[in-house]
This record gives sequence, C-alpha cells and structure tokens, in this order.
Amino acid sequence: MENFRNYYDILGVPRAATFSDIKQAYRKLARQYHPDLNPGDQAAEDRFKMVSEAYTVLSDDEKRTQYEKFSEYWQQEGFKETKKPGVGEIFSGRISLEDFGFGEFPDFNLFVDQLINRRPSARRTASEASVATDVSSSPGATATQARRDAEADLTIPLEKAFRGGRERIRLEDGRSLEVNMPAGMVTGQRIRLRGQGVGGGNLYLRIQVDPHPFYTLQGNDLYCRVPITPSEAALGSTIDIPSLDGPLRTTLPQGAQTGQIIQLAGRGYPIGREGRGDQIVELAVVVPTGLSDREKALYEELRQTERFRPRSELL
Repeated sequence: MENFRNYYDILGVPRAATFSDIKQAYRKLARQYHPDLNPGDQAAEDRFKMVSEAYTVLSDDEKRTQYEKFSEYWQQEGFKETKKPGVGEIFSGRISLEDFGFGEFPDFNLFVDQLINRRPSARRTASEASVATDVSSSPGATATQARRDAEADLTIPLEKAFRGGRERIRLEDGRSLEVNMPAGMVTGQRIRLRGQGVGGGNLYLRIQVDPHPFYTLQGNDLYCRVPITPSEAALGSTIDIPSLDGPLRTTLPQGAQTGQIIQLAGRGYPIGREGRGDQIVELAVVVPTGLSDREKALYEELRQTERFRPRSELL
C-alpha cells in the first residue's frame, strides 16, 4: 500500500488518544505550521495540510473507526488475492468498503478521498483549486467542441471564508483566475464561475474551510476558549478577546470561573447578508509557571492572608 499516513504519528498522539488530546495536539501544530504564519514556506504549508487531514479523520468517530480498520487490513497478507474493483465503482457508490479488501485501493490517497468525500484529483494547498480530471472529450475534438461543466475544490482558512473578497486561484490546466468570493463561505458551498469550465462551460468551486486552531464553528455560532490569569478571575478585569472582527474589549466579572461562558452577541458567523450568529467564549483560569521571586513572595503573602477555603466542605 503506497502513501499510507499514520495520522496518530502526524499529530503526535497515541492510538488511545481522546478527542480532547487530538484537538489539543492539532491546535498546537496548526499554529506552528499555518501558512499565514509561514509565508512562502512550502514545507510548512504541506505540513499544515497533512495535520489538517489527520485532524479531519481522527476527530470524527466514524471516520476514525474506518481509518483504524483500514490501517489493520492494508498490512495483512493475502488481501491482494481479492477481486479489485475499479475506481469508478468505488466512487459511484455501487460498491461499499465491506464488499472488498481495504488493500484493494490502488493507494492510500484513494481511501482518504472516499473517507472524507474529497475528489481524487483535488489535493491542493490552502490557496489553490484544481479542475476535476474526469471531464474528457472525444478524440480530435477541440476545447470549444467539448463544452463541459467542471468542478474544482478550493480550501481556504476560516478568516478568508469569513471575510470573502478577491482570491486568486490556480487551476490544473495552467490558468490563474481572480475571483470575488462572497463573505461567510462554508464547507460544501458551491460557487459558479460562468464560462470558466471546459470549452466555455461553467466551473463550480466547491468550498472547504480548514479547521481552525482557535475557533470552532457550530452552525453560525463561533466557539473559542480564552485563558485568563488568577488575578483577572478573582478581581475582574477588562481584557481583549480575539474575534474575526479583531480584538474586542470585554469586561470580566469578579470571581470568574473556568468553564464560565461569555456570549458576544452578533460576533459569530454571517447568517445571510445581514445577520450574524454569536461568539461563545469559554473562560479558562490558567495558573502561571516559572514565577519570579517577587511573584512568589506575593503569592505567599496571599496564601497567608486569604480566607477562601475551597475544600472546607470536603473535610
């Protein structure tokens, strides 16, 4: 089996990793390799794409189960003796995974394409699109004689999907197009480009929004987890909270707790042309490490004077 990728190794987690472990590992790696933070670094962009693919599979229980079954079967002896179906049969839905050995895929990429519903010809970097290669013409026909609609996949970061605007895409036939993308794009959305297909047909862009290391989109609400210091939690404070519109000045109440929710109305993802969902912020009180001598002295003074006894009811 060619091209097999161990998604657990890619994310640096064990096979028994929980969803929380997988998400935490993904966020760390996505921040490290995100193309926006490594402009012009093709190796980092390729690594980011691989990390995103691994997270897409392992963060979904059904996809993870199928991947693990495949990872067991492809190494077994004797699987090559089973009947090998054509790729067209696999992707037409006429044959399911249970009808043949997993090892009968020509390479690992075809299995992943089927698993995450990705066209086989559409593996590109975060700012590229590729025309589907299943459009063909009869021998000797010219492009104008073989007018066909075509499809291309465009994978974009969440921030670009939110803002929309001008986006330059490169197609597999060598063309480069500048497209005015709408704001508020979501995964699965199709955008039609008139006359940009094969021989003057239409080109349909299929949008895939990359998983984000900080935000999670659920419907039109945007979820995130924001760390705060013990003093900010105890005393209340005014802090800057990241949002897709830029930092937002927000007041924390005194005695804020880990898991407490702050709802920023109208700061989520677009709903139609005018409305927007909310941004849901979960607070997390984070204890500092590597204290200075002055900080240690102040924490010791606080410990000697504080009256708060959180375990008093347990003893």
